Amino acid sequence: MNEVPDQKGRGALRAVTIAWLITSIYYFYQYVLRSAPAVMMPQLTEAFGVTAVGLTSLLGLFYFGYAPFSLVAGVAMDQLGPRRAVPMGAAVIGVGALLFATGDPTLASIGRFLQGAGGVFALIGAAYLATTNFPASMAATLIGVTQMFGMAGGSAGQFLVGPAIGGGLPWNQFWLFMGVAGIVIAGLLLVSLPRPPPRAPAKGGTTAALREAVVAIGVVFRNPQSILCGLIAGLIFIPTTIFDMLWGVRFLQEAHDMPYGLAVMRSASVPFGWIIGCPLFGMVSDRLGRRKPVIIFGASGLLLCLLLILYGPPDLLPPYSLGLVAGIASGVAMLPYTVIKEANRPEHSGTATGVVNFINFSFSALLGPVFSGLLTRVSAGGERELVHYQAAFQPLIYGVALAILLTLCLRETGRAAQTAQASPSTR
Repeated sequence: MNEVPDQKGRGALRAVTIAWLITSIYYFYQYVLRSAPAVMMPQLTEAFGVTAVGLTSLLGLFYFGYAPFSLVAGVAMDQLGPRRAVPMGAAVIGVGALLFATGDPTLASIGRFLQGAGGVFALIGAAYLATTNFPASMAATLIGVTQMFGMAGGSAGQFLVGPAIGGGLPWNQFWLFMGVAGIVIAGLLLVSLPRPPPRAPAKGGTTAALREAVVAIGVVFRNPQSILCGLIAGLIFIPTTIFDMLWGVRFLQEAHDMPYGLAVMRSASVPFGWIIGCPLFGMVSDRLGRRKPVIIFGASGLLLCLLLILYGPPDLLPPYSLGLVAGIASGVAMLPYTVIKEANRPEHSGTATGVVNFINFSFSALLGPVFSGLLTRVSAGGERELVHYQAAFQPLIYGVALAILLTLCLRETGRAAQTAQASPSTR
């Protein structure tokens, strides 16, 4: 008699697994778009008629779309469900890629902003599906695997796109192709994402729903643990978003006289490390039932890598190993995404992810131009050398150290800590 419900349950789980997988592929796709400009900087500066610093500001518009729309995407998951929100995000990022392909600086700026605004629905949608449809004991692992897809895209945006551009692929053709791919992914998401369960309309209609969304954001933001999660994730993440993805190739070329092709491959080893680190630290954290020790361990490894990258002898370690280890260590930045969900109410799951993503990528949006301006100032607008990169990016080291200190202030939310709190005192 129980076979039919069991079959239905397995069928529903299989359907949501497929939907989560396609949403993760969407996350892979948006990360390709996020990281690809790093390997075509000369072509883009010429096409848009701007300096390298000006181009960095244009590309940084991605985060000005990504950060604020994190809140929109998070609320949309809780209020509308993934099926209504996620395909729209994929379509928006596809349109953004098409606008970027025009070569017009104004349209490209709008397109880059749309890429960020649409791209944020990928991670938040995949994380929402993972944490609301699978056991809580798998939360950190699944979010880590989701991020693995993203960083695989970040790596592909350099490992694969770099050689293609170097081999003669026109930069605008790449963006045209990616724009069409975004529209196709939107269609696949619309078909695969499960329909949300029927829910009674909120009394008061749209106004009440909007009020409910604002209240949810306020509740999550007023939780000090939410702020700590966002700050920790942001401080650990910006060495990847600002240093590696925007300046990594140029740093290796200008500070270490590395050929372009080799610099691309070396820089791409960092996001490749994320492919390993994100699921690895998630699984370790779930196995231990604790979050804080894992965050501190990964952040400490990243701190050491940054010191060696900026100040160590260039041939101290085997090729690719330092970037790979830095990427693996920085994968721990995804654990605060699990902590914030555990530190807030279940009905605010999507909103919590949106809040941590908003704080996290506000760092990249606001500090990207700051680091570019600092690099220009210390180099006096001339040729950049190693000492200039050291002076400009030294604050990243202090930031990771601060993340470690903030983690000490974080409340442990892992399974082991919850079990200890629930068990009666033995005294």
